[in-house]
Amino acid sequence: MDAATEANTQATQDAASNALPVDRMAPLSQPPVLVDRPAAQTTPLVFTSPHSGRCYPAAFLAASRLDALGLRRSEDSFVDELFAAAAEFGAPLVRATFPRAWCDPNREAWELDPAMFADTLPGWVNLTSPRATAGLGTIARVVASGEAIYREKLRFAEAEQRIEHCWKPFHETILALVERTRAVFGECVLIDCHSMPSQVPAGGRVDRPADIVLGDAHGTSCAPRIIRFVERRLIDLGYRVRRNDPYAGGFITRHYGRPRDNVHALQIEIARDLYMDEARFERSAGFEAVRGDLSNLIEALAIEFGRPGKR
Repeated sequence: MDAATEANTQATQDAASNALPVDRMAPLSQPPVLVDRPAAQTTPLVFTSPHSGRCYPAAFLAASRLDALGLRRSEDSFVDELFAAAAEFGAPLVRATFPRAWCDPNREAWELDPAMFADTLPGWVNLTSPRATAGLGTIARVVASGEAIYREKLRFAEAEQRIEHCWKPFHETILALVERTRAVFGECVLIDCHSMPSQVPAGGRVDRPADIVLGDAHGTSCAPRIIRFVERRLIDLGYRVRRNDPYAGGFITRHYGRPRDNVHALQIEIARDLYMDEARFERSAGFEAVRGDLSNLIEALAIEFGRPGKR
């Protein structure tokens, strides 16, 4: 890195640190995907955390019209930490290090909004998905709260680079783990982990849907026994649980969930005010309790689905 580039990078990082403590927002210096692996996988479970990445490239911060906190509105902050016990109980946890606002792995590879690009997109790009037209495609035009991200339009080559360097490695990692798990155990149960705003617009009003929403794509992505088991455990832990409303499962749940092929996928959405300060993006006093409850859930799943005859 030359002196001018280093100076520009430092200036960008300094500006970001004025809005957010520097240790909570790192440049994209890590690999795009990390896997927390158990010493030995002892259960057919695989956990994913696609939206908890918070390594923000300096160039992205410089190109955005939003400050650091504004960009984080799309982030499922600390979800990877809430499910960190997966490896302890014999299951891998796949986590993205890149932020959702940079590239969203819970979308098809090429869901893109043409309004955010300066050049014409290839004909094979999915321009008409509801997510892309809402500005929340693979490369988002807006953050989850609706504010536009960029000062200027992007080139398609930028989207290609992000998809090649972030989206593809994330899904290649999941696919390899799913296939290996099914080969060893006879089935794979993928738990896709997310968080949701505590207040969600629905039916013309802002509502608190539940503490936790479970999504099985309306009964198509996993066997009923799996969602019933998770739902019962969470209710027993004291949580208000709802199924599929307003979150039935995104691309990961729908793409990998193939019960007829012995691959099941279930999405879990946790209300953020249970464990964090949503305005300050900080862990709250409730964080450890929620993490403990989710560790208990992971342990129960590992026991239940690691038993002979449960495969």
